[in-house]
Amino acid sequence: MSSHPTAFRNLMEELKKLPGIGPKAAERLAFYLIRDGGESVERLARALLALKEKIRCCSVCCSIGESDPCGICSDPNRDQGVICVVEDPQDLFAIERASEFKGVYHVLMGAITPLEGIGPESLKIAELLARTEKNPPREIILATNPTMEGEATAVYLARKLKGRGLKITRIARGLPIGANLEYADEITLMKSFQGRTEL
Repeated sequence: MSSHPTAFRNLMEELKKLPGIGPKAAERLAFYLIRDGGESVERLARALLALKEKIRCCSVCCSIGESDPCGICSDPNRDQGVICVVEDPQDLFAIERASEFKGVYHVLMGAITPLEGIGPESLKIAELLARTEKNPPREIILATNPTMEGEATAVYLARKLKGRGLKITRIARGLPIGANLEYADEITLMKSFQGRTEL
C-alpha cells in the first residue's frame, strides 16, 4: 500500500494516463505542483477546464479549434481548392509553423494500423470522401507520416480518391537540413533522389 496521501496518489494515477508519463515522472510532476505553492495547480486546473469547455472538433476539417468551422477553414485568404491530408492536429500545426502552405487541411485522427485494430472506418476518411464529393478540390496533398502506417494510409487514400478527377500528390521526403548523407538510411536516400527538384 502506498504511503502517499490519497489526493497525491489520485493525481499520480491521472498523470500516469498521459502519454510518456510513467510512475516516477508522475510522482516528480505531483511533487513539483505541491512545491510551487498552489499557483501552478490553479493555472493548470484553469487551462484544463478551458480546454474542456472551449476546444471542439471542426465539422469541416476534423481538426481542433475554438470555433466551428475552425479558424483555418473559415479564413477567406486560404485556398479552399487545395486540401492537405494529415494524420493528427499536431501535424497540421507543424506545417503551419513553416508558413509555406496556404490551402486547407483534413485531419484523419490517426493512421491505418491493423495491429492496433485501427482500420479505415476508425479514421475520418468517410468525412474526407464526402467533402471531396460535395466540393471537389483541385489538389489533395497526402501528408501522412513516412512510417509504414502512414504509407499504407496514403496508398489507401490514393486508391479511394482515384477516378474522381482530382490531382493527388504526396509530400516530398528526403534528407533534413543539416543532415549528413553518411547517416541516412537507404530508403531516405532513395526518396531524396526520387523527389529531387531542378535548380
